Amino acid sequence: MLGRGIRTTRLSLKPVEWQDLEDMIALKTNAGAFGRMLGGVRSRHTVEKEMAEDISFWAERKIGIFTIRENDQFVGMTGVHERPDGRGLGLRFSIFPWASGRGIAREAANAAVQYVFNTGEKRIIAVAREDNLASRIVLGGIGFHQIDTFERDGYVMYLYEIIA
Repeated sequence: MLGRGIRTTRLSLKPVEWQDLEDMIALKTNAGAFGRMLGGVRSRHTVEKEMAEDISFWAERKIGIFTIRENDQFVGMTGVHERPDGRGLGLRFSIFPWASGRGIAREAANAAVQYVFNTGEKRIIAVAREDNLASRIVLGGIGFHQIDTFERDGYVMYLYEIIA
């Protein structure tokens, strides 16, 4: 743990800051990385708005979204936010398609979950589309359990939770 950051065997996670804006724009406007996320691919304006919300969330709650870097190269994001649907504190993670298949999302998401639990939070949820097998595998691999399903925008969504 580095201040509010996290170091794993091969990754560095740090709370998002304004200096990360261009990296976050590249990630969130990438269909392969963000096409299946809540709200889908973002515009630059939306990413800027979300960045302001993420930075404010860190200031208020002392938890939030982290950037993920491998060997100082930005590969994605993970962390928690308050879900807009009122379901609670939700885990998010996304990496560039070129970084997938090596366990980065699992390693980073697990580190973020442990960080959040270490702050005293007791429950985190996650939502994944039924057809997003990669995310569902990550969630199961780090201890989340499916507790429900619901439909959104014509897709079956799986609701997961993990309890500290």
